Formats: sequence, structure tokens, C-alpha cells
Amino acid sequence: MTTRINLLPHREERRKRARQHFMATAVLTVIAGLVIVGAVHLYFAERISVQDGRNKFLKDEIAKLDKQIAEIRKLKDEITALLERKKIIETLQTDRAQTVHLLDELVRQMPEGVYLKSVTQKGLNVKLEGYAQSNARVSTLMRNIEASPWLENPKLIEVKASSVDKRRVSAFELDLAVKRAEKEQAKDGAKGSKGAKPAAKKG
Repeated sequence: MTTRINLLPHREERRKRARQHFMATAVLTVIAGLVIVGAVHLYFAERISVQDGRNKFLKDEIAKLDKQIAEIRKLKDEITALLERKKIIETLQTDRAQTVHLLDELVRQMPEGVYLKSVTQKGLNVKLEGYAQSNARVSTLMRNIEASPWLENPKLIEVKASSVDKRRVSAFELDLAVKRAEKEQAKDGAKGSKGAKPAAKKG
């Protein structure tokens, strides 16, 4: 007697279980892949966000530094302008004092018989135009200028015969220089002897 066993249902069941296992494995693999991709995406998104925050912070700080640099440059320009104004004022004060010394010294060193027609000053250079009773009087004026504590370098430009009120005189043009006070004299003057004249040269 032959016994026949139908294995088709058993095989079909195995194939069904294999398909189910494959599908489950595939689904789990897809889910794991999605989770990994999502985690990686979140990680890099977080890193990008942190870096964007750092970049924004750096940009803000750079903008602040640029603003501070601009303010510093503005302050430097203002300081430079103030120093220039201070220098101009000091120069004007010095020149004013020199003008006072010049006029005072011209009166002191002017010999008798010499009369000035004009005095022109440009910085430390001075031009005198005037009349003298004789050429000797002009020479005396030049020697007086050389001995002056405030005046120096007299140079005769021209002397010629002329007449004033029908009197024969010598018309002359003379260049000279005003001595600039030294820094040490200026410091001493600030302490108590400001405006004092330097001692006259001996001989």
C-alpha cells in the first residue's frame, strides 16, 4: 500500500513565511535607513545652525569693530586738526611777540638822523625802507642791528641819493632777520621771566 503526502501546502507556507520575513527585514532596513538619514540630517542641520550663529556673531562683532575704528579715525582727525590749530595759535603768539620785539628793537637801535618810511615783515624776514642824513648813518644802523639781541643779518639792498623837503638825504633799502627765541628761553619765560629780553651781547 503506497502512502502519498501532499507537500504543496507546507512548501507554500514556507515560501509565505520567507516572503513575510523578507518584507519585515526590508521594512526594518528601510526604517533603520530613514532613522539614520534623519539623524544625520538633524546632526548636520544642528551643526549648520551653530555655525550660522557663530558667523552672525562674528559679523556683528566685525561691524562693531568697524564702527569703533571709524570713531577712532574720526577722533584722530579731530586731534590732528586741534594740534594744527594749536600750532597755528602758538605761531601767531610767537610772531606777535616777535613783532613787538621788532618794533621795540628798531626804536632802540635806530641812530639819529635815520627815518623809516616802511617796515615789511614776512615771517622772520624784515625789509626796511627809509632815509638817512648820510651813508654813515646807514652803516651805523647795520652795526646796531648786528649787536641787537633780537635782530640779525642786516643786508643793504640799495642806497641812493634823494631829496626830502629840498634836503639831500640817502634813501636806503635794508633786509634783516628777527631771531627766533630758543625753546629753553621759552620754558624759562613760562616759569617767571616770560617776555624778558635776552642779555645783550658784549663787545
